[in-house]
This record gives sequence, structure tokens and C-alpha cells, in this order.
Amino acid sequence: MLVIVGLIIVIGSVFGGFALGGGHIAALYQPLELLIIGGAAAGAFVLGNTQKAQKATFKALPKVLRAPKYTKAIYMDLMALLYSLLAKVRKEGLMSIETDVDNPEESAIFTQYPNLLADREVIEFMTDYLRLMVGGNLNAFELENLMDNEIETHNQEGEIPVHCISKLADSMPAFGIVAAVMGVIHTMASVGLPPSELGILVAQALVGTFLGILLGYGFVGPFAAVLEQKLGESTKMLQCIRVTLLASINGYAPALAVEFGRKVLYSTERPSFSELEEHVRQAKKK
Repeated sequence: MLVIVGLIIVIGSVFGGFALGGGHIAALYQPLELLIIGGAAAGAFVLGNTQKAQKATFKALPKVLRAPKYTKAIYMDLMALLYSLLAKVRKEGLMSIETDVDNPEESAIFTQYPNLLADREVIEFMTDYLRLMVGGNLNAFELENLMDNEIETHNQEGEIPVHCISKLADSMPAFGIVAAVMGVIHTMASVGLPPSELGILVAQALVGTFLGILLGYGFVGPFAAVLEQKLGESTKMLQCIRVTLLASINGYAPALAVEFGRKVLYSTERPSFSELEEHVRQAKKK
């Protein structure tokens, strides 16, 4: 929603200001300039990125328009879920959660949190390391190193579409200049025309520079920034799980291990100690 609001503000400010200054909006409608800029940008995107990067970018683009996925409520659900699992482990032993980990869709614990269960990336990360805790012989240091490597891979994959779109945004003003130069060439080749007609050709050429800069910094660039911020939010979920599980492995009680995870969260989504305690208490009753 905020992305759409931002787009409306950009368009309204630029074109509204132009119109209020006495400009003619119709003069900015130059489909051939858009063809040159858009076509060159699309070609450069295909030329400069592998098929894997292109697929990752197209897959990530719809996320720009989606509402924030990781809210305070989802973090509280995550910590309540971790508390429930770790409390069961402390009471009945690690083997008691084997069935929950192997089939989270049928687990009485996991199914209490359908919003989390729908996030396959988070659930797989959590269950993979719980499975290693149940059946593996890894110590805390080895498990921490493995988690760090997976989170780093997650970030590297998430940065691919961000970099692709950022480079595309940086190229848009240059392609606008290309369109403008081609318009100037056309104008110079038509130097025999009356001054009024030459003025129109010059204006059309300048629109290319305008469109390239507007598209690059007003539209494409912000898309890359939004994707980068969403990547940071998804990484924070994994870091919360990492810190909580490592605290549990090191012998801390479930309530304290979950408190370790709470401290990792951004301040804008981090619940207070009392809020988390109450939420965990409700989970315990369930």
C-alpha cells in the first residue's frame, strides 16, 4: 500500500508541478522515447544477468507491492512456537519433538500457528536444525557455524534481485540520454524545418532525458530499496531462531532462550518483556 502511495506522490508532484507551471502534459507523452529507454533497459537486463538471476528478479518483484510480512504479531507467534517446542524438549527430552519436526503440518504445536506454518522458508530452517539437535552429534559451535553459513547463503540469494534492479535503475538515466541524443540527431537532420517545428523536435528529445531520470530514481530505484529492506526482515526471522536454539543448546531454560531471541529483533517490531511473557503464558495454556 505504501508503495502505491509513494508512486502517486512521485507522479502527482512531478506532473502536477509541471502542469501548474503552465506546461502541457500532452507534450510529455512520447511513446517512441519510452520505447527506446524501456527496450534498451530490458535488453541490458537480459544481456547482463544470467537466467537464474532473471528468474529470481521476476519472482521477487511482486513482493514490492505486498504488505509487510514480518510484523510484531508474527514475531510473537514465532517465539511462542519456539518456547512450546523447547519446553517440550526440557520436559520430555529431545526425542519427544521428533514427530513434530518431521511432520509440522500434522503437529499439534505447529498447527497452532498457521501464519508461521505457511512460511516454508522459516519452518524448514527451524525444523532442519531441530532435527539436527534430535539426531545429530553436533555441538553448539558446529551448529552455530552451520546456521551462519545458511543465513549468509540466504542473504546472497536475496541480494541477487536487489542488485539486478539497482543496476537497472542506474542505467535508466543513461538510456534517457541516449534517447535524447537520438532526438537531437533527428532535429539536426531536419534543420530546414520552420523554427516552430524544430522547437517541437527539441522538446521531444529532451523528454527522453526527463523520462530516463524519472524512471530510474522515481520508480525502479525505490523498488530495489524496498526489496533490500524486505530481505533484512526475512533474515531477522532466521537470526531470531538461530539465537534462541543456540541458547537452548547451551543449557538456558526455554523462557530465557526465547528472551535471547527477542533481543535480536528490530525495536519497531520487538515486543516488550511483559508482552512476550504474557504471549508465552497463553501458549503454555494451550
